[in-house]
Amino acid sequence: MKNQNPIHVFATWKVKEGNIENILEILKTVSAESIKEEGNLFYKIHQGNTDSNTIVLFEGYANEAALDEHRNSAHYKDLVVGQLIPLLESREVILTSPIDA
Repeated sequence: MKNQNPIHVFATWKVKEGNIENILEILKTVSAESIKEEGNLFYKIHQGNTDSNTIVLFEGYANEAALDEHRNSAHYKDLVVGQLIPLLESREVILTSPIDA
């Protein structure tokens, strides 16, 4: 059974030298398309203060099915997988569930 709780994604990208402007420009489109998705709660782009080639994405999805829908979307496949990932040195993605404390 799929997780019905909200899922937050923290993705840390290390961008290859000379590609940050291109990455940020493409991410504007990815963000705009992602927030249109029914199950998207938010899509925030952060850039490292000490290393401008580090990008951290903070994304929220209503549940696991919404995250799957995002990963199967045309903009994810075309832009993230097709154009962005080849410009990265490394990529770490952590899926989390918020805890009420």
